[in-house]
Order: sequence, then structure tokens, then C-alpha cells
Amino acid sequence: MPEKTYILLAEDEAALGQIVKESLETRDFIVDLVDDGERALRLFQEKNYEALVLDVMMPKKDGFTLVKEIRQEDDSIPIIFLTAKSQTNDVVEGFSIGGNDYLKKPFSMEELIVRIHNLVQRKQLQKSSDIITVGGYLFNFPKQTLQFEDDELVLLTHREAHLLFHLIKNKNQVLDRSLILNKLWNSDDFFAARSMDVFISKLRKKLAKDESIQIINVRGYGYKLTY
Repeated sequence: MPEKTYILLAEDEAALGQIVKESLETRDFIVDLVDDGERALRLFQEKNYEALVLDVMMPKKDGFTLVKEIRQEDDSIPIIFLTAKSQTNDVVEGFSIGGNDYLKKPFSMEELIVRIHNLVQRKQLQKSSDIITVGGYLFNFPKQTLQFEDDELVLLTHREAHLLFHLIKNKNQVLDRSLILNKLWNSDDFFAARSMDVFISKLRKKLAKDESIQIINVRGYGYKLTY
């Protein structure tokens, strides 16, 4: 059987959203459908999608605002905008904030499917260079997975993956606490800092099978990864 592609579809027109979802599901996609930007962001942060298909005009959080926030957490996931807007400046804005493609309503389902496949396949071509060795673990940043030797894959959340990626980039150096809080949490206040401490604890547990790996708390400055 063909491998299925897991995507998030955010569309506030109920009838259109259901039609697109059902059409994609007949073509080897698994689709989560939401009708507002806030729910889309929550699902994005909770799950591991291979592509996002987002309406621009949505309640609670529009597509452009949503993508600006998503790109702070994940700069590589393929994103396609769906919109009734046709002005050139809207198209330019969509690409400038991190969209990879743009379809104007009404659109052909076949065209949408081809565009999703092209973007996903383009990203998969980078797969071999995306795997980072961390002690005895293999860390796949785009797929947000960890694997210790021949064990099963461990899934990371978006923030866990990005936090680990930045720790690795600064291996044996202190990762500035305020810098990473502002980058991943958009704030360095008390509540964001406590949230980051929780994520660090989760990462320690997920890396615990290799005793050489340590995430050291450098009090007053940040964290340092050693292995």
C-alpha cells in the first residue's frame, strides 16, 4: 500500500473544508480539519504533520498571522495557502512570511494534490542530511524524532525538537536562556521560563539511555549540552 501523507487542513468554510478533506483522504492522505487559526496552531504544536494547507481568511487567527507563528517554531514544513484573494500584494505577503505555495479559490483538487506531493517530496530529498548524531541517538530534526540504537522512534514536540536543535548547535557552550525563550516562546517572562524548564526535563528523560549526554543548568545564564 502507498505510504500516507499526514497533513493539517485549516479552512473556515465548512462545506469546502469537508470536500477537500474527503477528496484528499481518497488519495492516500490523512487529514486533520480545523476551522480557525487558533485550533490550527494548537494541533500543529501537538502533532507531526508533513504539510499544512491553510486558508488565509479565518476567525480567531488569520492564515498570515498563523504562519508567522509557525515559522518561529518550524522553518521547513511545507505550507500552501488557500485564498479567495487575488491581489498581487497578498501573494507577495504569503511568500514573504514563509508560505511555499499559493492556490486561489476555486481550485482543482488535482492541482492541490500535485502541489502537496511536490513540496513533500522536495523536503524528503533532504532527509539524509537532516539526521544528526547525538551520542548514541539519531536525531531527525525535520521529522522531530529521536532513536537510540535499534529502539523504536521517539516523537518530539515542535518545541522539544527546536530546543534540542539549538542545544546541539551550541554543544559544549551555554545556550543563552533569554535568547532561546524569545525565539521559541516569544517571551522571557517567568511563565515562559518555567515552561522551558519543563521541556528541558522532558528532553533529559528522552535522552536518558545514553549516560554520556547531559543538559547542564548554568544558573543565571542558560543550559549547556555535553556528550
